[in-house]
Amino acid sequence: MATAQSPIARQPDQLDYASPTQFRFGVHQLPKVEFFTVSANLPGISAGVVTHATPFKDIPTMGDKLTYENLSISFIVDEYLENYISLHDWMVGIGFPQKREQFKTYRDVTSNTPAGGGTPKVDRIGKATADRALYSDAFLQILSNKNNPIVEVIFENLFPVSLSALDFSQAATDVEYIIATAEFAYQIYEIKTL
Repeated sequence: MATAQSPIARQPDQLDYASPTQFRFGVHQLPKVEFFTVSANLPGISAGVVTHATPFKDIPTMGDKLTYENLSISFIVDEYLENYISLHDWMVGIGFPQKREQFKTYRDVTSNTPAGGGTPKVDRIGKATADRALYSDAFLQILSNKNNPIVEVIFENLFPVSLSALDFSQAATDVEYIIATAEFAYQIYEIKTL
């Protein structure tokens, strides 16, 4: 039989609520996006379920794989589109839509992430292509009500999967600055308490 706990023992240590405006986001590959980021999410996570069929009711049991949602950010586009273009160039480097040299140029010249050390040689095929420069790590810091970092989420091997369009219009009656959204896939994220 479970023993009863006093109400004081069940009270949380911290009574402050998380504020949606207290955060800081950064991607090593996109330094000009960090300053203009207006929203970022901590992606959801779900576990698989295996269902065992029975003659009466199917029985759910725990699965063994986790699925992570994409990371989504929104940022204000600067006047010269530098932050938008840096993300656009990253996607073009990954997808090389016109010629294969776009991949090599991004990896060797444009990328902020070094391509990495030696890649092992493979017999008769040649040297493998180092792809480390096509990925980046990112962080999302959750800040306290005094703007001190208290939780940090580290995203490993992040890369962009979508970038929104930019809509220009002469019909606007008030200046509303352009906000772009981007989605990223990543290998995994880790939550650390600071």
